[in-house]
This record gives sequence, structure tokens and C-alpha cells, in this order.
Amino acid sequence: MIRTAALDALPVREAVPALVSALDGHGTAVLCAPPGTGKTTLVPLVLAGLVGGGPRRRVVVAEPRRIAARAAARRMAWLLGEQVGGAVGFTVRGERVAGPDTVVEVVTTGVLLQRLQRDQELTGVDVVVLDECHERHLDADTVAAFLLDVRETLRPELRLVAASATTDSAGWARVLGGAPVVEAAGVSYSVDTVWAPPARPVRPPHGMRVDPAQLTHVASVVRRALAERDGDVLCFLPGVGEIARVAGQLGGVDAEVLQIHGRAPAAVQDAALSVADHRRVILSTAVAESSLTVPGVRVVVDSGLAREPRVDHARGLGALATVRASRAAGRQRAGRAGREAPGTVYRCWAEAEDGRLAAFPSPEIRIADLTQFALQAACWGDPDATGLALLDPPPAGAMAAAREVLVAVGAVSPAGAVTARGQRMARLGLHPRLARALLDGSAALGARRAAEVVALLSEEPPREYGDDLAGAWRRARAGGDPYASRWRTEVARLDRAVRDPAGAPPPYPRASNAGGAVSSAPPAFEERGLGRSPGSGAAPDDAAAGLIAALAFPERVAKARGEGAFLMANGTAAELGDGSRLRSAPWLAVAVADRPPHSASARVRLGAVIDGDTARAAAAHLLTAGEEVCWEDGDLVARAAERLGAIELSVRPLRTPDPALVRAALLDGLRAEGLGLLRWSPDALTLRARLGFLHRTLGGAWPDVAEDRALLERADDWLEPELSRARRRADLGRIDAGQALNRLLPWATGEAVRLDELAPERLEVPSGSRIRVDYSAEHGQPVLAVKLQELFGLAETPRVAGVPVLVHLLSPAGRPAAVTADLASFWQGGYRAVRAELRGRYPKHPWPEDPATAEPTRHTNARLRR
Repeated sequence: MIRTAALDALPVREAVPALVSALDGHGTAVLCAPPGTGKTTLVPLVLAGLVGGGPRRRVVVAEPRRIAARAAARRMAWLLGEQVGGAVGFTVRGERVAGPDTVVEVVTTGVLLQRLQRDQELTGVDVVVLDECHERHLDADTVAAFLLDVRETLRPELRLVAASATTDSAGWARVLGGAPVVEAAGVSYSVDTVWAPPARPVRPPHGMRVDPAQLTHVASVVRRALAERDGDVLCFLPGVGEIARVAGQLGGVDAEVLQIHGRAPAAVQDAALSVADHRRVILSTAVAESSLTVPGVRVVVDSGLAREPRVDHARGLGALATVRASRAAGRQRAGRAGREAPGTVYRCWAEAEDGRLAAFPSPEIRIADLTQFALQAACWGDPDATGLALLDPPPAGAMAAAREVLVAVGAVSPAGAVTARGQRMARLGLHPRLARALLDGSAALGARRAAEVVALLSEEPPREYGDDLAGAWRRARAGGDPYASRWRTEVARLDRAVRDPAGAPPPYPRASNAGGAVSSAPPAFEERGLGRSPGSGAAPDDAAAGLIAALAFPERVAKARGEGAFLMANGTAAELGDGSRLRSAPWLAVAVADRPPHSASARVRLGAVIDGDTARAAAAHLLTAGEEVCWEDGDLVARAAERLGAIELSVRPLRTPDPALVRAALLDGLRAEGLGLLRWSPDALTLRARLGFLHRTLGGAWPDVAEDRALLERADDWLEPELSRARRRADLGRIDAGQALNRLLPWATGEAVRLDELAPERLEVPSGSRIRVDYSAEHGQPVLAVKLQELFGLAETPRVAGVPVLVHLLSPAGRPAAVTADLASFWQGGYRAVRAELRGRYPKHPWPEDPATAEPTRHTNARLRR
């Protein structure tokens, strides 16, 4: 029996007529409705004609998370007085509860994406509701773009609703082709804010790590909230690990402690989402921000942390990172305390920090690994995604990186077109790296065993399973915990998918050194007993786990370089924890790694033992062999080397390296360490300074010699033939830089002969001395440092190339007395002060009252009287 009273109590019912009208007139609409108004439950039932008397239509509701999809289906079935699987059903990865009479089906966006790739027309579906659009998950954005493409080209009658608690309604309306925006008012109560920052500073989150002191503080705030307020407490934490830690610190509280997250057992999820007759503390990830309704909550404790996807180069795959939650997320979380009555939110940060938080969470398309998105776009027929209607275009750099991975695993051609193998990989519902491991690993190990290891990599096992992938595999097979149960479900799904004869992977050629990927059944694997030839027997768990991990992450095969220390093919150092059984392995396939703060090495979280043959076969596209001539550790190194990415496999010295490679390496050395590697005599340094002055002053034919970079760009003009004859660092030190610089003088124009005229090394002063001019100031005037008495009688400042020199007037002892670029003014004014100061100190030297008419001299008064 339909629960009419419950349906009538949902606030969104007031907006339903406007939504139906918008869909009738435009075909698309944006529905903005606060959490708890019924947008996820009442609206699909009305659009399907199950309530309200409208025409019967088939409706698909896309939710961002499995837990939300199950909960929404259960809620709608309850409103209809039915069980899930009748008029309302759901489908998530690995689980489908629906039947022939199902009219409203709730699916995850990932499931809907797979359906669209198999059936672009979405046959039989009349309406699609994209729920929680404000979360901007990559799958949701992709599904929306594909559906709009379908409406435009194949099925203009398909109706589309973008529904959200809080969203960029104008942006979605624009993407949906000017769709009408329908807003529904919610019923909310006042929520008081209590700022509860830690008493002492805590370390900010880094990667997946959260300071334990922060979690201890959150647990203490939960205890405080239980003591100060009534009602259930909903506490937001970034992930499963943090939830478990806080739950462990809440022992003894006078309340039931429940945990809501995607990995929680269904019974626990049901208990958290049901009305209880006792007090509860619900520890939840962001899934409870808007996707779920948790009854009985009067208090929210917000840790202020969230998880966002990032491209983790140390892991070679997209990963989650802990970040400060946005202000929009904070508002959503706080609102949970005021759904049923006035409530309170305890925020575990200072009020002064709130204004510095990001306004909204970042759309995944801007920050996530785009390899899977790029494959979906290629399968859709738009490899660059330039024709898709997206709120935010994918970053070009991330798409280029994704294309490289897809080409390497054989999913797309170098031009970007999807291959038959790529289409098969896309249907597996895995990241392309894991799809490659499943397909190629199945050829060597069998579908079931390959599926078992890939399932471990698709959802990382709990930390208590250890860092040995093979050991984690054995534990999952024997385990009865929730993870093992989910793992077995995923294994069954992957096993079925890879055995599908209609989707068998096509023959795939072995990659060359230029790129590509390994063959579907590499001969090296078969020779080592990893193939499935008759009578060969099954591969050991260690070898099988290592093979799958190496196929999934070839850039992270790693060679030992010390106890517990490894170098990965991508050039990143990696270390194992103390006590790991993997520490003595000669080779390792690193499946999961992270980089601790301020550490140069990645820390291996999950890996498997392999040998050199497996590493070579799995990462064949990284294998190179040839001559290497390079500048290394301050000298030229010439060798013949075989490498697997950054890993050196074998090396021997080269006796007669290619002269062109030698010259290029020496130039690299000069760029790295500077032209100081050449022999610079004082005359050479002076010549360089003189030429630099003329270039700044006159330009034209006078060369730019001030910067090493400019000189190295013209190495052919002045360092030959000496550079081509050099073979090592010592040979560079024998090149006379001054003699080489002479080759840059403008001999062809005849200007070179004027060098001494335009920028003389020395200037003759009135005393007859020839004083060296200092041209070394990069942007200043040439400097003439001369004893003051030697310039008596000189009225005008000397000039070089038309530029007055900067005269440093020295005392009889050679110490600075004055600086001037205008001698005439100095004699008239500044000289008197200098004379008054120094005549008593140097009485043996002449200090005439009128220096303009005095005789210049290098000598004392006594010497002048002789």
C-alpha cells in the first residue's frame, strides 16, 4: 500500500508540477532542492507515473555512490509499500536487484556509463535523473555529456533532469541547452555553530595521512557533544581509516557507535539509516552530506576534512588525497543537524580559518587522473572530448598523459582512435591499467586467478592484510570479513567479464622499444611456467601476484639497491617498512605506494616479488639498449647500457663513443657547470668584460658574451675546433677562452680592429701612467681607479666609446677617497672636503688649493723639488 501521508509530507511535492511542465516543454530541467525534501525519492516516482497519476515511464536514477543507490531504492520501495526488486530496483557494480516489472531503477553513475557505451540510445528508458550533480564526480559529468549527445543526435525525446541539493544551476542550465531551473523550498531548523579548534596545532593532512592528534581531538569533541547536547551525533571524517580510528577512541561512550561508508556491511548501513530507540554516534564519510538521510541527528561534529582525487605520480595511478573541506561542504554537513529539529554543529577548526577555505570542492575533471575518462571518450568517438558538453573542459596536460597510458596498454592508437582491445577494456569497468592486467594476466594465469589479484588492486585490502600482495591474496581467500566478502563478489564479476567469448581480447603484438605494451601472453611468462600450457601446473601465488601487479603498473617494477631499498622504473626510490618479508626480494612489483612528507622515497604499501624476466616482459615498452654518452658527476661518461626505464640492467664502458654524442655531452656539462670549465686567464676575463661593455653600449656587430647561455648558443662560432677534439673534462680546461673569444670579434665588418680604440684596456692619465679600465660591472659604467694627484689639471672626465668612465679617486695609499663621473664638478666642490680630510694624513703629498692648474704627479713633494 502506498504511504500517501509520507509522500505528502515531502516538501519537493510543491515543485513537482513545475518540473513536469519544464520537462514537457523543454525535455531537460535543473532541479535545486535541499537535502531531505524528497528530490531523490518522490520525483522519480512521479516521473515514472507510479504516484500522481501521470503516464507510465521508465526512469533511471543515477547516484554517485553505491550506498546512496541502495538507500534510495529502499526508500522509494518503502513509500510504495513494496520490496526492492518490484517497481523499484537498483543496480550497482556486482549487484542487481531488479525485475521485469521494475519501472524506476537506481544505478551508480559508473553502471549508467557502461550501459551507454553498450547501448547509446539507452533503449527503453524515458527519463534519466542525475542526482547530486553538485558533487561534480567525473563519472557524473561524463554521463551528462553523453546523454546530451544522445538527445541531440539519436533520441530528442529522452528526458533529462539534473538534480542537486546545491549546485551551479546557471551552469547546468547552460550545459543542458538553456534548461528551465526549478527550485524547491526545504524545511530546515536553526543550527547553532560551536567552534572547537584543537588546543595545540596539528599537522596539516598530507596525501592520505591525517595527524593522529587531529583524530584524537575529533573523538574528544564527539564526547563533548554527547555531554552538552541531546539527540544522535553525526560525525564527518574523510575516510574509512579515520572512521575506524575515531571509533576505537569512543569506547565506553553511552551511545551506539555506527560507521557509514561504502565498504560498510549492508546491515550496518541499514541500521544507521533507520530510526532507533536509543542514542547513536554515526561516523560517516562525505556520503552523508547530501546523498543519505540519517534520522534522529541533532548534532553534527565536522572534522573539516575531505578526500579529493589527485594524480599521484609516485603511485602511477589516480589516488585520493586528504584536503580541507570547502565552505559549501561545511554548510551541507551543518545542515544535517537541522533536518528534524533545531541542532548544533561543532566545527573542529577556528572561526578565523573558515574564511580561508575554498568556496566549493574542485570538480574531479580538473584534478583527477583522466585515463579512464579518456578511454570512455575514445569509445564514444570523441578522443579529445572537444565535442562533449562539459561544465569544465579536461586539462590538456592531463589528457595528454592519459593518452600516453592508453597507447602503452593498447587501448587506443597513437592517433587516439579506440582499438578493439580498448573497447573490451572499457566494458570491464576497471581502470585501463587494471583492465590490461586482467586481460593479459588471464592469458598467462587463467581468468579466475587473474581476476582474484585484480580485484585486490581495484579496492585496496585493509592495512592489516600486510604489504605482501600474495599474502593479502591468501588472506582474502580465507577471510570472512566484509572486505573478503566484497572481494569475492568482485572476483566473480571480473571472472564472468573476462570469460565473455564475445569480448575476447584480440591478438596483441609485443611492443617495440618505441612504445606500446607487452603481448597478451608474453613468451617470457610461458618459459617460466606462468603460462597455461598443458601439464605446466599452476603458477605459485607469489609469481602470479607479481605478474598481475607488474602488468598493471609496469612503471613501478623495482630493482633492489640495498636492504629494503628499491629503485622503480619511473625513477622514484621506494622503501619497505621494517619487518616486511619483501625486503630481501631482488625485484618487486609495487602495487601501492605513498610518499611521506619531506621524504625522497616512496613507501611501499603493497607489493609482490617478481624476477628480472617478469619485469622485462611486463615493462617491455620501457626497455632500451644503446650507447649513452652524458655528463654525469662532473665529467663525461660513455657507456653501452641496457635499461628498464630508470633501472640500469647492464653497463660497459665505450672505448670509441660517437664524437657527436661526446660533443653534445660536453655542451651539457658546460650548461650544467658553466663556462668556468674552460681556462680563463686574467686577459681572457678582461676581454669578455670589454666585449660585454661594447655589446651593451653599441650593440650591432659586437657579440653578447655576458651570459653563458648566449655564448653556448654560439658554440660553433667560437669553441671550434677545440670542442670537437675534447673527450673529457680535463680537455675543456685546456681550451684558452680568451683566444676562443677572439673568434667572435666582428672581423667581417672591420669593426674588430677598433676594439682597443673603443674599449681600451688602459687609459693614459695626465701623470703619464697607463691605468687599467675595469669593465666588469654588468650594467654600470667602466671604472678607472687612479690616485687623485695623477689627475691634477684634467678638466674633463675620460670617455670610452662615448661613455664617461666612473672615476674612483684614491688616496696616496691607494684607498678610496671619492667617486665621480664629473671631474670638473669635483674639482670645484668635492675636492675641498677631500683635501681637508687627507692633507694632514698625507703631508708629504701635494694638496694644491687649485687642482685644475696644478701639475699632475705620482710622487711626493720632496721628489717634485729635486
